[in-house]
Amino acid sequence: MKDKTSENMDDPCLPGGLVPLEQWVLPQTSVRRSLKDAIRHALEQLRVGVSQAEEPFESMDELPELSAAQKRRLAPEPDYADQAAAIACGLEDARKDGSLTREVVCLVAPPFSGIQQALACFSEPGQSGSVESGGEEWRIVLPPDALSFDDQEACEWWDRQDLSRPWVIPELADFWLRCLSGLALVKELFRRIANGDTGRGIVGCSSWCWRYWGQYLENAQMSPWTPAPMDAERLGVWFARLASDNGKRVVTARMTSDGEYVLPLAKPDDTEKRKYSTFLRDLAAMARGNPGVALAIWQRSLRARPDDDAKLEEADEKPKKQSGAADCWVVPLARLSLPAMPQSKESVTGFVLHGLLLHNGLDMDSLETVTGVSVYELSLVLSRLKRADLVACDQSNKRWSVTPIGYPTVRRHLQSWGFPLDQF
Repeated sequence: MKDKTSENMDDPCLPGGLVPLEQWVLPQTSVRRSLKDAIRHALEQLRVGVSQAEEPFESMDELPELSAAQKRRLAPEPDYADQAAAIACGLEDARKDGSLTREVVCLVAPPFSGIQQALACFSEPGQSGSVESGGEEWRIVLPPDALSFDDQEACEWWDRQDLSRPWVIPELADFWLRCLSGLALVKELFRRIANGDTGRGIVGCSSWCWRYWGQYLENAQMSPWTPAPMDAERLGVWFARLASDNGKRVVTARMTSDGEYVLPLAKPDDTEKRKYSTFLRDLAAMARGNPGVALAIWQRSLRARPDDDAKLEEADEKPKKQSGAADCWVVPLARLSLPAMPQSKESVTGFVLHGLLLHNGLDMDSLETVTGVSVYELSLVLSRLKRADLVACDQSNKRWSVTPIGYPTVRRHLQSWGFPLDQF
């Protein structure tokens, strides 16, 4: 099968570019490295010739977590406007090479991939950071305040939306509720897409939402695309980009346990040989290639001395040359404290967490509608999950959602409880 990848490896805002959904593969952990790769890695490390005896190393395990200022410099949140531009470029390249032929493309990605935030940057005319399609700017289609529609009402609502010029839905999960009266909007949208009744458009969709609606869309043949999974190399490129302040500095990160390097990534023309950790490879596997989850774990794993704030401020003033001195230190994944599932009724907890993932977050009333669990019991379950750092509530809109740092635990437990999972 021809690889129809939109390969933007040169764009650190979207390493790996976009790929058809069926080409997405799960990153492998370092213990599953192929024999050939294992031999190559071992030889590279032997050539470095640095041993504990030759280079004494003082353990950095007791260093504190990053301060807020250090986190903003060393592991900040991504600029979604840059990611939006990379997505637009990737889709345009795919159209030019013939691998993308549909007028409406579905971008499906797991939670915390940043697709929703990036597509929201495909802004209205006159706004900064807007992205164009063939000279026209994209129109953001927002969901109605209430999602309860019958078929006729849904048809009338979509009639009032201008889908003749380029349009984008940042997150399809915001347009439905898993109840009888909450399905009509999405059903009518895909009927129009399948009939060719819309202009060029982009539908962003959480992988859990797609898991539900994919059953209804088999005949529509939507052929969704997705960001390439974040493997070790892509994570390294992305983390370095986030910390570099648009290339103004080079950040060095080393393991607290043995001093092996994590960043900067090794380059073929490097004159200085270093021993590298398998941290990024193991992180990619733990996060299942999910950039938002990987970033949350990366932020929690970083350590630095409190007095390093001043050094980082100096680094902001002038480009930093690569050296053995570390800007930050990385705690091994095995020693990292990550959220654990509290003891509770599996059925109720599972329904709540599954409902939150299906809808990309919900307020309390909507969560009661889709789960059938009373508001009183929901408040008890959510409070317990919040204390465990598995869910959080956005105070601006009172929506509850799973946290990036808690997502691996939530997904693993939903699988053990027999809930249907996304394919990521």
